[in-house]
Order: sequence, then C-alpha cells, then structure tokens
Amino acid sequence: MQYATELETTIKDLVQTGRGVLAADESMPTIKKRFDAVGIASSAASRRAWRNLLVTTPGLGEYISGIILFDESLGQKADDGSTLAQCAWAQNIVPGIKVDQGKIPLALSSGDLITQGLDGLAERLRIYKAQGARFAKWREVYEIGAKAPTPHGIEANAEMLARYAAVCQAEGLVPIVEPEVLMDGEHDIDRHAAVTEAVQQAGFNALYRHHVVFELMLLKPNMVLPGKGCRRAPAAEVAQATLKVLRRTVPAAVPSIHFLSGGQTPEEATENLNGINQQGPNSPWRLSLSYGRALQQPALNVWMGQTGNQMAAQQALLKRARLNQLAMLGEYHDGLE
Repeated sequence: MQYATELETTIKDLVQTGRGVLAADESMPTIKKRFDAVGIASSAASRRAWRNLLVTTPGLGEYISGIILFDESLGQKADDGSTLAQCAWAQNIVPGIKVDQGKIPLALSSGDLITQGLDGLAERLRIYKAQGARFAKWREVYEIGAKAPTPHGIEANAEMLARYAAVCQAEGLVPIVEPEVLMDGEHDIDRHAAVTEAVQQAGFNALYRHHVVFELMLLKPNMVLPGKGCRRAPAAEVAQATLKVLRRTVPAAVPSIHFLSGGQTPEEATENLNGINQQGPNSPWRLSLSYGRALQQPALNVWMGQTGNQMAAQQALLKRARLNQLAMLGEYHDGLE
C-alpha cells in the first residue's frame, strides 16, 4: 500500500491510552439546531468562534487525540491566524474531516436510509489532506422499525462504508467507519443488539471484500442500548450487551473502537463508557470515544455565544474530557460530577 507508513503514524497518534476523538463535524442544520437551543444565531462567524474555542482550549490535548471537523471549519482560521487544523495539531490533536454528505431514503426499500458522497470523494480527500486532515469519517444510519432495517438496507450501507474506507486508505487518510444503529424508538436492548450485530457483521464482510486493511482503520459504533421509549438500562447491562456484539463481529486487527454517544446525555455516555472499560480490559481493541454533543453540550450551555464566557466554557469542556478519560480507564464514578 502506497501510504502504509503514513497511515500507521496517524493510527499511533490517534490511538492512545486515555485520549479520545472529539466530533466537531456538525452539518449546517445540526449545528443550527444546537445553537438555536441556547439562543445563538448560526453564522459563519459564530460557527468559527465556537470551533476556535474548542481547539484552543488549553490542555485539551491531554484528553483528546483527534478532532473531526466539518468542510467549512477545516479551512477556517483561529484567532491567532493559524488554521483550525494547525491549531489542533499544536496540541497534538490530529485533525480529521467528515466526508459523507448526509442521508436520504434508500430507493425501493421502505424504512432504510443510505448516505451520499462517494462521487468525487478521492478528489475531495486530496484537497482535505492538503488542508491538514489526516483521517476521515463517514456515517451510515440505521433506524429500527417493525421491518427496518432490511437485509437489503444493511448490505447497501455496508457497501457504502467499505467503498469509502477503501478510497481513504488509497489516498493516505485513516478511515473512521461509523455504522450507527439509532436508539430512537421503543425497541428493547436485545433488539438493538441483534440489529447492531447484523450491521457490523455485514460491514466487516464488505470491508474485507474491498481490501480495507483493518489495522489501518478505526470503528465508531453505537453502544447497545434500549430505545428511548424503554426503560434505561444500567451501565453494567449496556457494557455486557455491547461487548458481546463486538466480540462476535469486530476483528482483533482493528486497533481501536471509538464509541459514539448517540443521543445519550453527557453523564450517561460517560457512565456507559466506564462500564464497558471495566468489563472489557482484556479486549483486543482499545475502547475509546468519539463524542460530539456528549463532550460539547456542557461547554455550549456555558458559552452562549458570548466572548466573555469563553474561559468558563473551556473549563466545562475540560471537565467533561477529564471525566471521560477516567471512563476510558474504568475509573469514573458519578461522585466526580
């Protein structure tokens, strides 16, 4: 492989004990929704200010090894005139980029979704790489319904993830593969586990078919959880169900699993990650995180778009990152909140 050494270096920089990946790659509609909730007008200036706040948080690199940026923010400048990507790497935080272009209904497959963005991907990756990105992320989404996801939908999404990952490795960027089985709905934890297992099994079969090197990719899966309409499961039950699925589906060659928070509160996401690490210390992969809202929301609630609140917001971000570092070590408890 042409970029094997480069990819190995990026993996080493991303996969480290007690450090996770911060997802700051919200699309325009998503970040507008987050800003609206706290009374901030979404504009290029406010989005730049927020992401500048994140990457310039002093000491963030102690807890965060990578940050996923959005197309707009990869080229934006920090307050000191450097790019946000350069600012992140100044703290040894590897800059990455979200490259999928959102989900649409899968044609002739009711209840299934599919993600767009493969057209022109190689060319876009070359541009992103020149701007400082060293890894990429692509998300496929699976809704649980009475008949969804269908076997056809699972296979179609697996094919998209595999094709994306292969293009990334061919262009010298580490792919983060994100198959997210949503926790929306009234399904129980067993149903979520069964769908997650089917999704991940199909995904790795497709990755293998497309010659993706498992040692040079990262997995960003959902935890196994009951739907929002069901009772909340204790962390020990979430951990047991999640690890059972992972052991059945994820090759040992994959260096790290970076869980998404997927609608959990910041506290729930930390508690469940801690439970997984307490039960899985002998797993073949590192068990880490790639949280977006579960890391950012407490800081956003403090910032409120006001320059004078920046330092306090950064302290809120650091606290959440520090608590999640303890969860990655299996040493978190709610008394630390």
